[in-house]
Amino acid sequence: MKRERALQVVLGLVGLYYLTWAFITFDILWRSSWLQGNKDALPMFTSVNGVLGVFLLLAVKQPARHRSLIAYGAWSSLAHAFTMTIQTAEAWAHGIHRADSPQDIVINGAVGVLLLVVLLGLPAKEPAAARPAPVSGPRIAEA
Repeated sequence: MKRERALQVVLGLVGLYYLTWAFITFDILWRSSWLQGNKDALPMFTSVNGVLGVFLLLAVKQPARHRSLIAYGAWSSLAHAFTMTIQTAEAWAHGIHRADSPQDIVINGAVGVLLLVVLLGLPAKEPAAARPAPVSGPRIAEA
């Protein structure tokens, strides 16, 4: 029971982390800050993660029923961290310093790992209750 509660707490914290991205989206759109520097993709990206936060929070109650959502959150976080790592390495190679690195890489990588731990810590799927096959009458082949 304590293990399941710990997994729910981690899932809830990650959900809150991603939910804050919805507020970032609102701020970006409200102030039209995405127009500066031609950052068209930023509000789209933050909105997707904001919605992920909402659904992760909804999954807290019964995480075992939301395995694919948790897996998506984990792998998308790891993909994000990996992409940012490549961008940072390329920027450094060209003598450019990115303002969001390396702390964002570590945070998103840690979030991905935490969600994988939650996923691995979930109890195995319970087998569906055995239901008798529906009985139907004899079938006659039509000629």
